[in-house]
Amino acid sequence: MRYIITTIIGLIFLSGCATTHNHYSEFSEKPFVESPVTSELLHSIPDLDQPKITIAVYSFPDRTGQRKPSAKFSQLSTAITQGPEVYLISALKKVSGGDWFTVVERAGLNSLVKERQLIRSTRELYDGEQKALNVLKPLVFAGLIIEGGVVSYDSNVKSGGEGARVFGIGVSQQYRTDQVTVAMRLIAVQTGEVLMTVSATKTIASFQTGADVFRFFDMRTKALEIESGAAINEPTNYAIRSAIEFAVLQMIEKGEVQSLWKYKKEEKK
Repeated sequence: MRYIITTIIGLIFLSGCATTHNHYSEFSEKPFVESPVTSELLHSIPDLDQPKITIAVYSFPDRTGQRKPSAKFSQLSTAITQGPEVYLISALKKVSGGDWFTVVERAGLNSLVKERQLIRSTRELYDGEQKALNVLKPLVFAGLIIEGGVVSYDSNVKSGGEGARVFGIGVSQQYRTDQVTVAMRLIAVQTGEVLMTVSATKTIASFQTGADVFRFFDMRTKALEIESGAAINEPTNYAIRSAIEFAVLQMIEKGEVQSLWKYKKEEKK
């Protein structure tokens, strides 16, 4: 009897895993924990046929106001990261291996200014006010600014599941997809004109599968119950990072079409 039960449970797990893979590919993208494909695309962008573009990112906030979903109680923790500008700055520095944009620090501008004031005041104390004026170079100003943020986080965009039970042996599986959307606009500092707007949406996939056995033995006085399951959840931060990098790709493509910049032509051999 033990051998039969063990064999049945093994078959349940094998069939559950196979069904899980097939179902998952139908409804959403496969979860990743590695570097997104968009990162490779940013690195592969052709070189810039002009001097590097100086650009500033002040903030790229979470504008959704969403909290982490919970079926039992409300949570104070936010559903997404509160520092998306880190991913945006990283994406800009990845373009063509860092040869496109000079990103100037604006997100932590207060800390930067305080540190420069500390250096200047210390130099004034030891070297005099006149010498302290030449200690620091002026800050680099940007010709372009990127504004925007995470504008949408929709949970349970698509969800469902299925299950079956025969003679106390059951299997079940559930899936759910969420979506996160980012939007950004490129602004000319000299005129304040919005040169372009782009947006990108990324699906966040979650999947859960399980199996259980419940049987009575010895004239229904003894019971055997076994449960097992697994869940796959795509990290929300991964989705935000992918969406931001894809939006940067769109921005570069649209900028080339609008003649804001141009790719360097490859020399024919």
